[in-house]
Amino acid sequence: MSDSQASPPFEIVSPAEWTAPAVFNSPHSGRDFPAGFLRLTRLPVRKLRKSEDCYVDELFLSCVSHGAPMLRARVPRSFIDLNREPYELDPRMFTGDLPGHANTSSPRVAGGLGTIPRIVSEGEDIYRGRIDYAEAQQRIEGIHIPYHRTLSALAQAVLAKTGEVLLVDCHSMPASATAHVAPPGTGPVDVVLGDRFGTSCAEHITELVEAKLRHHGLRVLRNKPYAGGFTTQNHGAPHRGQHALQIEINRSLYMNETTLDKTAEFEAVRTILADLNRELLNYLEAHMTPRQLAAE
Repeated sequence: MSDSQASPPFEIVSPAEWTAPAVFNSPHSGRDFPAGFLRLTRLPVRKLRKSEDCYVDELFLSCVSHGAPMLRARVPRSFIDLNREPYELDPRMFTGDLPGHANTSSPRVAGGLGTIPRIVSEGEDIYRGRIDYAEAQQRIEGIHIPYHRTLSALAQAVLAKTGEVLLVDCHSMPASATAHVAPPGTGPVDVVLGDRFGTSCAEHITELVEAKLRHHGLRVLRNKPYAGGFTTQNHGAPHRGQHALQIEINRSLYMNETTLDKTAEFEAVRTILADLNRELLNYLEAHMTPRQLAAE
């Protein structure tokens, strides 16, 4: 087994009884750094973690007690970004030729944030120099593709029994991320809901989530500046009963963005999201008429 796969790169946290027609996904909260990756990088772990959606898996994990599983990454986003296309790659990063199907010209690649990121969120280069394309291929084929195959299998298990499923894609954002889109005089945005402008999730579901968050006094925007990434685009198809909603939580609500430590408000935010999970999953159970969903 290669160094990059020395421990499981992702895991499913399953409920005792899978009753809710939903799957939760946390692709950017992983913090198990492979030793081989640390030998390639020029940055300390503290800086590599600046790209991480710190503690997002913990914030949303109450979904399990309410009958829905969570798929979460264990490897970090700086190692491989699981919310990108599998081959969204910057040719300047690698020795060796990239495959013809690689997407080398997306805005994310240009910004250094492809499937194998070139920079951390603060703009610093991750690697000491170029890395072998074979290393990237190993990460993609060994982690990215199996991750999304697993996510699809979880969603399909619900679809087969209920005809509808909601994928909740869980993320966090820097406090500064919405400064340019926040309505004047409203203060910082607390949550951004991304449904790809209504194409990845039914309106009644997005409306419910927004209303529940606003009930708790949170400031919510839709699709600005985050409309949803590869996951919502790839797994959201409401006309087929597949709904995908991305939720971005302002990190300053629950953590210190400099030290990456949880703040005293962490438990309050987790309680709000636990309430959201309960209300949302109860709503879905009532409207999607699920039957017992536990694995057979």
